[in-house]
Amino acid sequence: MSAPTAYLPITDRPIRWGLLAAGKIAHALAQAVQASEGGQVVAVAARESVRAAEFARAHDIPGFYGSYEELATDPEVDVVYISTTNPYHAEQAVRCLQAGKHVLVEKPIALTVADAERIVQTARDTGRFAMEAMWTRCQPLVRDLVDRVRAGQIGQVRSFHAAFTVPIEYDASHRIFDLANGGGALLDIGVYPVTLAHLLLGHPTDVQVLGAAAPTGADARTALQWMTAEGAVAQVICDSQSHGSSRTVVRGSEGWIEVHGPVAEPESFTVHRGTDPDEGEHVTGDRRGFVHQVEEVHRCLREGLLESPLVPHADTVAIMTILESARRELGVRYPQEPEPLHR
Repeated sequence: MSAPTAYLPITDRPIRWGLLAAGKIAHALAQAVQASEGGQVVAVAARESVRAAEFARAHDIPGFYGSYEELATDPEVDVVYISTTNPYHAEQAVRCLQAGKHVLVEKPIALTVADAERIVQTARDTGRFAMEAMWTRCQPLVRDLVDRVRAGQIGQVRSFHAAFTVPIEYDASHRIFDLANGGGALLDIGVYPVTLAHLLLGHPTDVQVLGAAAPTGADARTALQWMTAEGAVAQVICDSQSHGSSRTVVRGSEGWIEVHGPVAEPESFTVHRGTDPDEGEHVTGDRRGFVHQVEEVHRCLREGLLESPLVPHADTVAIMTILESARRELGVRYPQEPEPLHR
């Protein structure tokens, strides 16, 4: 069942994008819009107009601003992609929604569950589309994987294991180690395997957590384990200071699937049925990076949807509850949080 329509679908012209922030990931999104069907970037905003102008020249974007407020109120912009650091997502998304813009908010959608819920509620109140930029969920290969698991190709799912490591040299000022900037491996790296586990197994009934913090207090590596109501077990490791290949395995009562390549953007997967580890169906799919999520936003705006069925609001908030629960278990607190974690 489709989400209700609360605005006029955009069907007779390209979807017009505005980019809020001009960092590295915004460059990738601009290229994805240019490579997609039916979209164009019409404006970019940065904290300094010189930086915005340089970005605009690099991507042939007609409009640029030295403030985010100017972008939010630009009548030529339909949807704003927000790619600032984590603590600023909620306020900026809410402001853009209240200004009548649709939003695509870089993962994690917010710093806390409360802020994620505030974005979702504002989107509903204003009748505008909002989506977390969890590009993994929009990739055809991942969608195929989910469909096969849900169709029972490996029987009843028993367990899921994923490890995602991205070695980053320790620097207290680096975004991933900076608590004041929403740092930590869970929100930056762990969100990917947690999302995939949630997609394939469902929400946990109980979560167990182990982890270690960097000297700044940000979580550096975390292991999560949870069980679902159906009895399946998920095991996830995320680590910002280790080397090693990403390996993802889904095990079922009648077979297993090994997912090859990074958890965020798998390269392929192999479906094994029976007991012979050397036999299996090798599956590949279209891999065009951010283009898939851009085209999903286009599709939703042309249909007048408030949320994407591929990245539904309920799942976005549910996954944030897992991440926040794990973070609180580790005692990691952001200075923006109004209350101490433990009384």
